[in-house]
Order: sequence, then C-alpha cells, then structure tokens
Amino acid sequence: MKKLTAAVLAAAIVAPATMLPTQAQAAEYVIDTEGQHAFIEWRIQHLGFSWLYGRFNDFEGHFEYEDGQIEDASVEVSIDMASLDSNHAERDKHLREKDFFYVKEFPQATFKSTEIRSTGEDSFVIIGDLTMRGVTKEIEIEAEKIGEGEDPWGGYRAGFHGTTTLTLKDFGIDYDLGPAATEAELSLSVEGVRQ
Repeated sequence: MKKLTAAVLAAAIVAPATMLPTQAQAAEYVIDTEGQHAFIEWRIQHLGFSWLYGRFNDFEGHFEYEDGQIEDASVEVSIDMASLDSNHAERDKHLREKDFFYVKEFPQATFKSTEIRSTGEDSFVIIGDLTMRGVTKEIEIEAEKIGEGEDPWGGYRAGFHGTTTLTLKDFGIDYDLGPAATEAELSLSVEGVRQ
C-alpha cells in the first residue's frame, strides 16, 4: 500500500500541467445586437435648457463571465461611430464631422476592460480603456447584473446595465454647447448569448 501511495504522489508531482485540475474557465457570450437586445445610448445637456438624447445603432462585442466570479470577467466592445442617431438628420451630420466625432478619420470607438471590481451582490465597477476620436482614456463604468438563465430558444443569456460620464475635452471635443454641456452621460444595456 505504501508503494502504491508513493507512486501516485510521484506521478502527481511530475504530471504535466495539462493533466492537473484547473479552475473553470469563464463562459464566452456574444452581445445580442442581431436581435436588438443591446443598446448604447447617450445624453447631453443642450445649452443648459434640456437633455439631448441619442444612441449608436451599430456595435458588436463579447464578454466572458461566470456567475459568482465577476472579478474574473472581461468585456470588449467596438462601435461604428457613423451609426450615431439623435433623431435629427442635420444634427447627426454635424456630429459626424470634425467638430465632434470626426467619423471620416476615426470610424470606430473601442472599449476593452482591464479590471472589474465587485461592489455588492450584483453590482460592480468595470475599469477599462475607451478609445474614441484617436484618444485612449481609462474610464469606469458603474454596472449591475440584471439577470441570467435559459431563454425560450434553447440558449443561455446574461444581461447587464452600466453607466458612465465622459468629459468631451478628454477626447478632443471642444465645441461650445454651453457650460452645462461639457460632459456626456453614457448608458449601456447588454444581453449576451452564451456560446
């Protein structure tokens, strides 16, 4: 019996890493933009008189996530900046020009998480790099898990919502819309389908 135990221990010590038990990998989810179950919306004050709302219609992304291990999660998103939509064609044309997003020169914005910190049972902060208009800045997104589970079509989904505030000058936008319009609020609602 002692010889058998010694042999098992020796085999475990010299076994290659691929044979040893490993921590479960987070599942990968694709953000469901095809079914329009994801939104990136923004709002900014107009001259301090009202809120102007808009969204980006075309984007894609994915995230890795395992329930109970939010700090091991990650997310990446790419946005087609020409798809911005504020429900006014002339304003949208101006927003795509050099005064604002300069879409011809910078057609995409990207976000890639670098760290996620739990702040409660279903709440957390996503820290990562946002690249927009050729400038990369670290931002923080206050987020919460909305829910997860099987869907009616035999798949499995997880959904999250997050908000952040961007200072326009940080990304080279210095157009005068009044002192109340130096920042824009961004809201992200994503539903991912597990792959």
